[in-house]
Amino acid sequence: MSSKTVYVGMSADVFHHGHVNIIKEARKYGDVIIGLLNDKAVAEHKRLPYLSWQNRKEIIENIKGVSKVFEQQEWDYAPTILKYKPDYMIHGSDWIEGPLAPYRTLAIAALKSYGGKLIEIEYTKGVSSTHLSLKEKIIGTTTDLRKSSLKRLLNVKKIVRIMEAHNPLSALILENISINKNDKLIQFDGFWSSSLTDSTSQGKPDIEVLEINNRLNNINNIFDVTTKPLIMDADTGGKVEHFQLNVKSMERLGISAVIIEDKKGLKKNSLFGNEVKQEQEDVKVFSEKIKAGRSSRISEHFMVIARIESLILEKGVKDALFRADAYIEAGVDGIMIHSRQKTTDEIFQFSKEFRKKHKSIPLVSVPSTYNKVTEDELIENGFNLVIYANQMLRAAYPAMYNTAKSILENGRSFEADKDLIKIKDILELIPGTK
Repeated sequence: MSSKTVYVGMSADVFHHGHVNIIKEARKYGDVIIGLLNDKAVAEHKRLPYLSWQNRKEIIENIKGVSKVFEQQEWDYAPTILKYKPDYMIHGSDWIEGPLAPYRTLAIAALKSYGGKLIEIEYTKGVSSTHLSLKEKIIGTTTDLRKSSLKRLLNVKKIVRIMEAHNPLSALILENISINKNDKLIQFDGFWSSSLTDSTSQGKPDIEVLEINNRLNNINNIFDVTTKPLIMDADTGGKVEHFQLNVKSMERLGISAVIIEDKKGLKKNSLFGNEVKQEQEDVKVFSEKIKAGRSSRISEHFMVIARIESLILEKGVKDALFRADAYIEAGVDGIMIHSRQKTTDEIFQFSKEFRKKHKSIPLVSVPSTYNKVTEDELIENGFNLVIYANQMLRAAYPAMYNTAKSILENGRSFEADKDLIKIKDILELIPGTK
């Protein structure tokens, strides 16, 4: 064994010959140790890795010349360098400029502090994990990978960001849109299949009028062109016997979670509150529905989440907390607390008390009315999943309405054209159109 150690940091979600080249080069200088970024570190700068950290570790530690693989918890290499004090660090030349350059500076300073040396090798041209990930998006994903990814996201992210998608086009936008903010990738982590927007997009009232197969067919079409997880809004879940069968259908399709609300009778949208007749289900009856749904699952990856309507029906935080305890006792995988107030006072009062007792149960916010709240504020108050439940459809309607009105007013489409996507972009939007 060589007395020299050579450190290489990598994510290796999509392992390619560029990684092999770096490891081969590193072997020339000594014993190779790999700092393998964990899911949390990768998800902050890219998307959630397709493979879990353990799976990636098993691949890397079986590469010839790798002496040790350890978990690296930060994108910044400096803490790892200072902990292990390797004689050498190997990295590709792609970080000399661009977003990784600050990490290069920190790594050099850490190495210099004890006499370590940085060796940069020419970046392998024609290959990158990002480019390969884009290709994988085109190919698609598997049912199990998609279904299990929501729980993985909840384990590694401070808050999971979900957005409503009512058709494949809206889902495609959410699949691909992202921004870089403070050197971190900000994107939507998955989709919300809303009964409200599904019904509205088909010109139907939001009263559970769409059959389950109609909604599942729409989700299947979304899954044809995307890879991210989806949470389904199933209203009350219907009869227990029906809910059990529907859970099997949802899970088989690759849906990650279903949210059911603790109301009974003909569905009325929660934002009406007590302005219309709405009745909350008996706690024991709803708890049995939760148990029935969970018992019909094939795997633990599929989540059954309870939506508590106590605040909507003005029964207060105490009732909401009582119901949350009961539903958790019944085995529910998460709690969604709903409110139609414009402030966060009552939901934060709920979350504060909830977190005193339930430290790890996923807590869901849907800030449709209290929309001034920030994600940072939700995190601070114990929420770890936020659903933007209807904004995509609400954005589409005025855009289409204004375009139609402009054409009527002007007798031509020229004036509306400035607000429309170019036909060329439409042709390039969908893979395979050309």
